[in-house]
Amino acid sequence: MRAFSSILIMFFAFLVILCGKRKKPQKVQNPVSTTTTTTTTELFSTITVNNSASFDPALQISMTKLRRATKNFSSDFIIGSGRFGLIYKAQLSNGVTVAIKRLDPDAFKGSQEFWAEMVTLGMLHHPNIVKILGYCMTDSNRLLIYEFIQNGSLDQWLHLQEEEKQDVATLSWVNRIQIVRGVANGLSFLHGLDKPIAHQDIKSSNVLLDSDLQAHISDFGLARRIDASTSYASSQSQSTGTMGYSYKPPEYKDGLTVPTLEADVYSFGILMFEIATGKRPNLPNFLDGKEVGLVDWARNMLFKNQHMEMVDAYISREDGLIQVQVKEYFEIAGMCTCEIRRCRPTMPEVVQWLNRIPTCNF
Repeated sequence: MRAFSSILIMFFAFLVILCGKRKKPQKVQNPVSTTTTTTTTELFSTITVNNSASFDPALQISMTKLRRATKNFSSDFIIGSGRFGLIYKAQLSNGVTVAIKRLDPDAFKGSQEFWAEMVTLGMLHHPNIVKILGYCMTDSNRLLIYEFIQNGSLDQWLHLQEEEKQDVATLSWVNRIQIVRGVANGLSFLHGLDKPIAHQDIKSSNVLLDSDLQAHISDFGLARRIDASTSYASSQSQSTGTMGYSYKPPEYKDGLTVPTLEADVYSFGILMFEIATGKRPNLPNFLDGKEVGLVDWARNMLFKNQHMEMVDAYISREDGLIQVQVKEYFEIAGMCTCEIRRCRPTMPEVVQWLNRIPTCNF
């Protein structure tokens, strides 16, 4: 433990020096062995009726059935909204509860483009990624059918209203470490594919929690095609706030518009800070009487060695909260949010580091 902490401290202290000499790291094998992919041949064997398809032969999907399950997409069934459209909760005729994302009409310009994207996304299976069960397209309607994740989005758990905190259990430190590891594993899987997928929109509202508070990444891959005619920097500003108060990496301030894996790593680092501190990245923090973003505030606290003071006040200090572990956690977040893109670690490296942080009762 002491040796690992020393390595992290040295890495963090001399980050700028090291990044200039850093060689491209060898690809680290994804630590989660339960990941699977579906072959194209298997995917073509899915049930396809009237431009609808299910990636599960036991689940038949059609626009008629989806309309019936949502009472013609009544607002009573809406459980959320995102960059690409509204999300409905529905129970199909066979009793299966699903989440239906109804994409905006101009999200995909053609059926071939939409179908090609579904072929890609339908082949991905990982325990920390929300599973796509099927899709449906008729005229201008583009619907994605996902597995339903019971406990909603992470941001709802992190940012409870004061009155809600009296009735809902706050996420413990052990819970938060578990969630961070899950997101890291999911991102590592996407980045490690033969054709890597950059999520492009990692944030707490795109992380869903199941009944065991395990993390599932949602909305992966969609931005690749939907924002093909729009710069990444401008599309991100619509959903994650202005520069400095968001999940966006600093390179987009300088005009970079191409999505990168390093940008995902930066956003993940912001998410790590948010999960541990309970602070919203899109709101300012105050430092010496001045408004600063979450990263600048965190760096200042780390410089002062005030790691424990950074932790969300609603986390019990008796709940497996050990100073050396908290310090290691924040140092990893600091490396992920390095302003120099090439200095950021890869997600497989982050997974390895997080797995070395022991937690009580984990």
